[in-house]
Amino acid sequence: MTPRRAADRKDFDARRGSAHERGYTSAWQRAREGYLRAHPLCAEHERRGEMEAAVVVDHIKAPRLREATESGDAARITAARELFWDRENWQGLCKRCHDSDKQRLEKSGRRVGCAPDGRPLDAGHHWNLKTGGRGG
Repeated sequence: MTPRRAADRKDFDARRGSAHERGYTSAWQRAREGYLRAHPLCAEHERRGEMEAAVVVDHIKAPRLREATESGDAARITAARELFWDRENWQGLCKRCHDSDKQRLEKSGRRVGCAPDGRPLDAGHHWNLKTGGRGG
């Protein structure tokens, strides 16, 4: 890692806050372990018809608990806590899918990869859009 990249990473980590500040407490660790026992496969790999062990419990929609807490807005804090603990908002992912594909999706809004039939997983991909022409 270059010195510039290391400095950028340190700055990002400082802004992001600790895992505990973001809600990842011992209660989360217990809930995470139970969720992975019940959902042992990576959701992204399953969508592609593949099998890979899940090791991360991912929030499908980021709850932004730390930001909500810092805002001081009681309604925003309550909503972030509810989203954080909403198991319908959780999915098991392998480390690679969480650290690469999921991060790309959050930053660009595009889902990478293809389904077993070759169709792109991204619903917004032009192959998945209905058109008025001959192809749709």
